[in-house]
Amino acid sequence: MHVSDIMSAPVYTIEANETAAAAWETMFFCRTRHLVVTDAEGRVVGVISASDLGGKKGEPLRARRRVRDLMTEKLVSTTPEATVREAANLMRGHGVNCLPVFSGRNRLKGIVTVVDLLELIGRGMERPTRAVERVVLKDRGVVPRQTQRAIAPRGRRGNNAVAA
Repeated sequence: MHVSDIMSAPVYTIEANETAAAAWETMFFCRTRHLVVTDAEGRVVGVISASDLGGKKGEPLRARRRVRDLMTEKLVSTTPEATVREAANLMRGHGVNCLPVFSGRNRLKGIVTVVDLLELIGRGMERPTRAVERVVLKDRGVVPRQTQRAIAPRGRRGNNAVAA
């Protein structure tokens, strides 16, 4: 399985000169925990997460600060053709929670987060979970199965077996 199969797109971005409070509001409205940070020319310069912004109680941390002050500049990225295992090993090896996905000439295509990997594991990447078969008991209460077996045992030949 490839990164392109599980990555989230579109990627939400914010400029490095924006306020940290604006980054928090963007995360809240876009329902995401990571934003890719760009410079004025649109080049990717880092990543900022909800934990970098102090979380729900981080308002004092975000006060009078810019995104560039709190972002992570160490950018670890991957490509859409990389395997999910390679992406997971990159995250684990570098201690990051997200990987921006670039294709071609540094074109941002998506983002893979730890949550994306956990959802994949929950669905069953290697061994998909089998759908549970539901049995409909349309004749429920008519004749119990034990009574049917007592009346017409299997394997008995002859005319004295009652068909149910």
